[in-house]
Amino acid sequence: MTIFFSIIFLISSISLIISVILQESKSEGLGAIGGGGSQGLWGKSKIRSFEAILSRITTISAIVFMISALILAAI
Repeated sequence: MTIFFSIIFLISSISLIISVILQESKSEGLGAIGGGGSQGLWGKSKIRSFEAILSRITTISAIVFMISALILAAI
């Protein structure tokens, strides 16, 4: 049982790391100085759907990570 939750813990931690790294930052940073942050109408919807998928993956993997960590601590 410990091995099963350890594997779940490892998979969720790796997916959490990857999903956070793939997400774009919410602030424009230095791109706002030159006005390079604007996108067309068609590119925006594709990016929003990809960001929504990454957000769901991040949320689900964080929940699985926390639950598996609590279970492993209790065992």
